[in-house]
Amino acid sequence: MSDLAVIHEDAHLLVLDKPAGLLCVPGRGDDKQDCLSARALARWPDALVVHRLDMATSGLVVMARSLAAQRALGEAFEHRRVHKRYEAIVDGVLPPGDAWSQIDAPLIADWPNRPLQKVDAAGKPSVTRWRTLRALPERGASHLLLEPLTGRTHQLRVHLMAIGHTILGDALYGDEAIRARAPRLWLHATELAFAHPDSQEPMRFASAAPFG
Repeated sequence: MSDLAVIHEDAHLLVLDKPAGLLCVPGRGDDKQDCLSARALARWPDALVVHRLDMATSGLVVMARSLAAQRALGEAFEHRRVHKRYEAIVDGVLPPGDAWSQIDAPLIADWPNRPLQKVDAAGKPSVTRWRTLRALPERGASHLLLEPLTGRTHQLRVHLMAIGHTILGDALYGDEAIRARAPRLWLHATELAFAHPDSQEPMRFASAAPFG
């Protein structure tokens, strides 16, 4: 069991930097019990889950240290009062710039192919803002900044695939060539900002993407 990367710790919450390949919560089976929440509980017995990242995604995760803090933070996520940013390396060369583009495509579970999700008019409203930080023409790729305005399962992965720019290393949504171009899913949660659940003080946390 490796050490936890602690970004912030106080009496009400924790902000941790999750590595790629680690579950946020336990899965089914003895081989899926090592996870971020279990590691946090071993160090902070009062740690409570607030939200999750995909196993393949790295970056910032907030945990609560009381039921009141968990409720307040959970409501902040639910009502979109948490500012979230991610970075990704995607297939295709896109021109860099300051202008944001938006993907507005409803998502639904692809039941015959679970846990995959898909764009479907019958799905839940799902919106992602994105812009190109830099083009990587020598790699046939682009480095994107992403803002999910909703929090659907696999939202960023499916939205980017839907516009023809699958995240490199994506073992779920990429073909063999996409998977071979990166050692892992190149998606990282780089920023979280929200009001402290006790003091209401504005808080902002950042984690540099471990790829580029």
